[in-house]
Amino acid sequence: MKKGQQTEQMQQRSQRTEQTKGSQQMQHSQSWQNPENSQNPQHLHQVGQLWAKQNTPKTGQLRAMLEQKPLSLVVSLPGNDLALARAAWEEGADALKVHFNVGHRASGNHFSSLVEYTEVFRAIRSEFAGPFGVVPSGSIEGTRREDVERLAGMGFDFYSIYAHHLPSFMLQDYGLESTFAINDEYDVSLVASTAHFGFTALEASIIPGKEYGSPLSFADVLHYRQLVLQAGVPVLVPSQRKLVPEDVPVLHHSGIKAIMLGAIVTGKTEDELRRAVSSFRNAIDRLTGRDGS
Repeated sequence: MKKGQQTEQMQQRSQRTEQTKGSQQMQHSQSWQNPENSQNPQHLHQVGQLWAKQNTPKTGQLRAMLEQKPLSLVVSLPGNDLALARAAWEEGADALKVHFNVGHRASGNHFSSLVEYTEVFRAIRSEFAGPFGVVPSGSIEGTRREDVERLAGMGFDFYSIYAHHLPSFMLQDYGLESTFAINDEYDVSLVASTAHFGFTALEASIIPGKEYGSPLSFADVLHYRQLVLQAGVPVLVPSQRKLVPEDVPVLHHSGIKAIMLGAIVTGKTEDELRRAVSSFRNAIDRLTGRDGS
């Protein structure tokens, strides 16, 4: 994505935010709704009461991206660095994800507390208009309510966290869209309950750690397809495998809504990241068209 497009995107952000606020409740109840819930209005009312408190309206940017684009490109930054973020969006990333308070297995990095990154997160947000997400912890014990309460005010649109690292308090409304990840040990049938709890998307982090960096197989694609059919929400696939641009058509055909490039594909330097993001951007554009249609 070039500078002119980024400027235009920044100008459109506030307009999109206002538009999505009004339609968000309808989208949540219709777009990815559990059919069982749609037949029970009383049940829907009860669930709505459970999440009634809302201090900061959600931007709805992540949901809008996943609904409007046939296939999105998300970049999970290998470091909390403004130069890396710029490289990602200039080469065509649709969304960005950063981390704090977590050890990242794929990159080998350890991300420290939120206070260490407040300035860089605000700097990224000030320049990047697209969906901006964060992983707030690498354990359930390390997930701090006071950190989560600050995220929407810092400009984040969504959080991303493993389900077994997600404490119950995060199911409350903190003005953020919510996504969660599952690993290879999860009972896949459980993801059918995802929409019931209002999640925007599921991250299919299902490759065993000992297999990180190996090529994508058809067996993987079958697992992704199974999740697409069962989850009831959009499915994002992170690059735990050593994904290549030639994998884009089959991943799109499996029904996933976003490819999330991480350190295994992007590397850790700005030049490596630029080459990787550009190659996947071009592959997606060849498949879906530059405008994402």
